[in-house]
Amino acid sequence: MTEQEAKAAVAAHYGMLLGIASPWVVKEAKLEMAGRRVDIEVAHDASQAVRCPQCRRECARHDHAPERTWRHLDVMQFTTQIRARLPRCACEEHGVVTLVPPWAEPGSRFTLLFEAFAVQVLLACASLTQAAELLRLDWDSVQRVMDRAVERGLARRSTSEVVHVGLDEKSFGRGQNYVSVMTDLKKPRVLEVVEDRTSEAAVALWKSLPEEQRAKVEAASMDMGANFSSATRQVAPQAKIVHDRFHVSQLLNEAVDKVRREEHRRLLEQGDESLKHTKFLWLQGAAVEGERALGFAELCERDLKTAKAWAYKETFVEFWQQPDAISAKRFHEQWHAQVMRSKLEPLKKVARTLAAHLDGLLNYFVHRITNALTEGFNSRIQAIKAAARGFRRFQNYRTRILFFCGKLDLAPHTTPLAASCSQFAH
Repeated sequence: MTEQEAKAAVAAHYGMLLGIASPWVVKEAKLEMAGRRVDIEVAHDASQAVRCPQCRRECARHDHAPERTWRHLDVMQFTTQIRARLPRCACEEHGVVTLVPPWAEPGSRFTLLFEAFAVQVLLACASLTQAAELLRLDWDSVQRVMDRAVERGLARRSTSEVVHVGLDEKSFGRGQNYVSVMTDLKKPRVLEVVEDRTSEAAVALWKSLPEEQRAKVEAASMDMGANFSSATRQVAPQAKIVHDRFHVSQLLNEAVDKVRREEHRRLLEQGDESLKHTKFLWLQGAAVEGERALGFAELCERDLKTAKAWAYKETFVEFWQQPDAISAKRFHEQWHAQVMRSKLEPLKKVARTLAAHLDGLLNYFVHRITNALTEGFNSRIQAIKAAARGFRRFQNYRTRILFFCGKLDLAPHTTPLAASCSQFAH
């Protein structure tokens, strides 16, 4: 076999591995031992017609774009890249347009198979830095792969079955920086993340759903903040507002702790340290076990304001156990009247808040939704923040959340031939 025949055989071999077919052909495959790299030159057959990538009409060949390279899957631990000058066609409708190669998506510097593999590595790694090391890429390149994967997934995503959503806020960075998050409560996934927690941000969340689908949303679970409520009434007026029971529980716990702190200061002046280090006892309540349970029972038997506040908080749990909205409304009236007769101002403040949002509380008995699933994403999002050691750019934070919590179809769809050959390219 002559040297020219050997080169042709190697080129044909790599063409088979890469799934390159007419009108594309592998012209040459160079192996650089020192750099441990395989460089594959691909060209478009000049005798074949070209078609506009937008309208698919056959048209005249105009010229060639400057040479570009695409990173491919490693071959026997050798870094592999494809090199080509893409033809440009002269389309009567769209003008001069560059052809899209069958091995990569438009604008990408990676082949379809490499991006699909990179997505798998990213999903398996604890951090972007680890993925970059395994893929032998710089941090920015891996971030671009993730950005493209999320864009791809959002374009493919269907929201046709979204009828119940959760709206919540998460911290971003330091200080009072927040993002607003919309989740699908039926199919647990994050639908969108926007910067800030204003009414405008909440409107942007709603508008991330197609208008036709937005009109089909039956109910939305949220806290009692004005931003989410006003945005829902403005953009999705048919959706019933359901105030989240866990947010209510949080408000009541905070009120009990305010009573405890005020009473603790008063008792300390008398030399009584009974309420010292008891914050979590009042939060855990009946869940306290062992010797701590005995101590907690003793505190409850004393004539303490904190014990009374805790009892009101525990009693309100029965509100959510009512069989229907009518019974729940009756229960609330009785509970509210009792609290307002007490001298526990932090509890009375919460009671006034609940009364002002009673319709949203009663809607729970129609739709039975909460933000429990939304809150469930908190640990995942916190892990994402910890792995990244915080985020400077909101866009990277959004991408990371949607990548790991959006349940998106992230990887590029490869051709059957390319997919069947991928097992040889590792």
